[in-house]
Amino acid sequence: MVGLAIHGGAGGDGPWKGPTDLDPQRIACMRNVLSTIGDLLENGIDATEAVTLAVEMLEDEPLFNAGIGSVLSAEGGVTMDASIMQGEDGAAGSVVNVTKIRHPIRAAEKILQNGWPVMMNSAAADENAIASGIEEVSQEWLITDLRKAQWQKWKNAKSKPGSTDEDDSAVLDHDAEMGTVGAVALDKFGNLAAATSTGGMTGKPPGRIGDTPIIGAGTWADKNVAVSCTGVGEAFIRTCAAHEVSVQMRNGCDINTACDSILKLVGPIGGRGGVIAIDKDGNISMPFQTTLMYRGYWHDGKIELGIGPDLI
Repeated sequence: MVGLAIHGGAGGDGPWKGPTDLDPQRIACMRNVLSTIGDLLENGIDATEAVTLAVEMLEDEPLFNAGIGSVLSAEGGVTMDASIMQGEDGAAGSVVNVTKIRHPIRAAEKILQNGWPVMMNSAAADENAIASGIEEVSQEWLITDLRKAQWQKWKNAKSKPGSTDEDDSAVLDHDAEMGTVGAVALDKFGNLAAATSTGGMTGKPPGRIGDTPIIGAGTWADKNVAVSCTGVGEAFIRTCAAHEVSVQMRNGCDINTACDSILKLVGPIGGRGGVIAIDKDGNISMPFQTTLMYRGYWHDGKIELGIGPDLI
């Protein structure tokens, strides 16, 4: 049995207003990811490579907040974070505040494969990635017109960080999205893996680090479950949210109860967002407590996708 779930960020308060004009492109990307990587899993690709490839494909979609199309920081540039973990042996890799590589998740995967260190930061992380063969790109290549418009609107309104992250064409549609992309997978050998990547929040202050690159907060995988989180990173850090799913399951909870429980933990401390997870038996959970979460799964050849409350 194999399985795959992905997300493209969660956010918003209030009722679901329906898809924006740009959402069909996001859905098409997610469907392609699930179809492509699902078939690879069926053909024997391992879970770690599956989640890496899935997130790379999401990083290459300019309408998601990771890789090209990442949102802009307070200073008007792109800084990106990513992490990956495999459940078989607990190996992990993470990069923080990289600025000139196409695929931060592949940089994290290279660190995982090297075995030491687990996390690298800023220029050193960029240099290590480029030396490992990861494509170097410019800031101009990473920044899209949509993200520039969102940043300008954020700056003009003097809004809080993240307030325009899901502002398609710089007109608020769903309120705020604290967008990341992520993937979790179970391969045919019974191994689990999780990966997460993000551009952070529009207007984030210099040096800010969210939950995405922190193993146990935004990403976790062990022999029982693989987890990727999306939302207000600080709350997910304070609750070690991704790892807490595993803790709850070791204490006897099923995967749905465990995922719901961590959303209840982050709520009282300002957390809004969602989580995707897959367990060793192939069960998948994708709850969120925001207006929307871009999400989907592939299981036994079946693909399901959703943005608002219902799958489509």
